[in-house]
Amino acid sequence: MENSSPIILWFRRDFRLADHPALAEARRSGRSVIPVFILDEVAESYGAAPKWRLAEALTAFEHSLQKIGSRLVLRRGIAAETLLALARETGAQDIWWTRAYDPEAIERDTNAKQRLKSCGYEAKSFPGHILFEPWTVGPKPGEFYKVYSPMWRAVRNRSVSAPELAPQDIRAPDVWPQSANLQDWQLQEGVSRGGRFLKHYACVGEEKALLRLAQFLASRINGYRNGRDFFANHATSQLSENLAWGEIGPRTIWHAGMRALLEGSPGAEHFLKELVWREFSYQLVFHTPRITTENWRPEWDAFPWSEEDGEAVLRWKQGRTGVPIVDAAMREMYVTGHMHNRGRMIAGSYLTKHMMTHWRVGQKWFEECLIDWDPAANALGWQWVAGSGPDASPYFRIFNPETQAAKFDPDSKYIHRFVAELVPNPPPEALAYFEACPRSWNLSSNSDYPKPIVGISEGRFRALEAYQSRGWSAEVGQATPSPRKQSDDR
Repeated sequence: MENSSPIILWFRRDFRLADHPALAEARRSGRSVIPVFILDEVAESYGAAPKWRLAEALTAFEHSLQKIGSRLVLRRGIAAETLLALARETGAQDIWWTRAYDPEAIERDTNAKQRLKSCGYEAKSFPGHILFEPWTVGPKPGEFYKVYSPMWRAVRNRSVSAPELAPQDIRAPDVWPQSANLQDWQLQEGVSRGGRFLKHYACVGEEKALLRLAQFLASRINGYRNGRDFFANHATSQLSENLAWGEIGPRTIWHAGMRALLEGSPGAEHFLKELVWREFSYQLVFHTPRITTENWRPEWDAFPWSEEDGEAVLRWKQGRTGVPIVDAAMREMYVTGHMHNRGRMIAGSYLTKHMMTHWRVGQKWFEECLIDWDPAANALGWQWVAGSGPDASPYFRIFNPETQAAKFDPDSKYIHRFVAELVPNPPPEALAYFEACPRSWNLSSNSDYPKPIVGISEGRFRALEAYQSRGWSAEVGQATPSPRKQSDDR
């Protein structure tokens, strides 16, 4: 007998219509589809900026669904119990979703699948969040890559299926279940008065994500390889924000990059490499979930990092370290919800090397402040820059903020754009920081610029001394930073 019951399609961080295998399969079934989002145990744990961005994503996705005759049902609660209640309420027998790979999401999804199946329901997960399933990529069956370069070589010529087109319609159920009111969740409250600034810089929704990709391909991809590291250049795609919320699919980006590569674009291969760096982060998170909370290299467990959230760490969070390029990066994040990728590396290195503060402190702050926050990219990025993670050799790499600024912000345009105290007539972004930051910080653009928390040479010497005291060898000369990126913020 033909199954005529509706399908519950559980959306999480996959707010798009195109390049969505689960949605495409649900539509092909000919059955009615009930799209649902649950503010569940994982989503409740998001930081302030990610929660703000989640609300924006949900609003845009609801509009997309309405255009094709559907809607988004909102519920709040433990995922397993909420899905079970919704299935009983609607008569649905099948609950489908796109797979996630970080440990918190896996635990949630495993519990949901077990609970639903124990009650006689069909629960099925689909690919779509990444290009290659983690168990299909490795040097040998059952193994996974712990270094990026061989993984890139293994997948660069691998076949990737073409993305499905967005459906023009989805069959609606005869009766829609009740939905919560998004505004009642108050997801934007955590960013307080900074929300109006984030609104200006965010690029929300599938339509805008596709336009962002098209504009990058039309005007910037050719100069991507040489221009991506310069702070004042608008050389990257910035698609990390939309990838983080699934407003664009990885296959869509892969095939667009491949077309550019075949057409001879000099920046296309490096662009594709950054997409695979994202894949690498998810491979590692899946196979070694400890990377999100513990040192990936156990020998770092006894390293003398501080985890105290004292005055020095507060100044780092505020962008008041006294090191202009670090402060510009931290303030950019607070005003825009983004941070230039080289800024992430420099700010992260200063915290973990010069200030000898644990990477988990920085990881948690980025989780609080980034609208492109991604659990895998954030974890790998911090462990890479700290030296405790995979592909981090040489671990003693210590970025010199002054030489980095001289090379990648030679005219100080980026610094002056965000650090008001250093210019006589600060631009709007620099002043916006003082309106966006918490009033409890009592900061003003008229304040004197602070002296460095720790000097560049002093901090570097202290970090190298700590390595040597543990019997680890380190070069005496300044290590040359690799162009390896901390995230896929291209």
